[in-house]
Amino acid sequence: MPITARADARTCSTRCRVALHRAAKKNPLPDELTTRDRWVRRSATKVPLTVDGMPASSTDPRTWSSYKSAAASTVGAGLGFVLSDVDDIVCIDLDHCLNPLTGRLEPWAAAIIRDAGATYVEVSPSGDGLHIWGRADVRHGRRIRRPDGTAVEIYGTGRYIAMTGRRHGSSPSILADLSAVVTKLTA
Repeated sequence: MPITARADARTCSTRCRVALHRAAKKNPLPDELTTRDRWVRRSATKVPLTVDGMPASSTDPRTWSSYKSAAASTVGAGLGFVLSDVDDIVCIDLDHCLNPLTGRLEPWAAAIIRDAGATYVEVSPSGDGLHIWGRADVRHGRRIRRPDGTAVEIYGTGRYIAMTGRRHGSSPSILADLSAVVTKLTA
């Protein structure tokens, strides 16, 4: 980037910014997810399925597919991504934190999103939750009950997450380090 570029600039020029914007609109999912063969289809009730409609498993790689194959399949109601112990990709699931009509976030969820920084966040299939995607060392999932009855779930392996591709706000199509957020939530 030129020396005169802003310190917070993500691109080197207007042409690069426009290309980045167009690419993000085309497929908001991060490359770190779409390049892994850990995709499944899902039923309307969130049961994982193979691209052929058979039951899939969050622990059996033989039932997973590439993103391209899963996206091309018409089985079920949508896509899912499997979290595995072969890498450090994690998902923080925030339940009942988003007003689907106004888009307004609950303050506790806004604080977690702020702490997560620039990472991919998507609206969950229910429309009132969020999935925060990133990287951290999470080998055992955790469900943290909040005093108001809502929950925060943190998963890193042995689970699959229902995907929507509905980016929340202007979150980027990258996975950031969520280690500090996970530590803060589980402390």
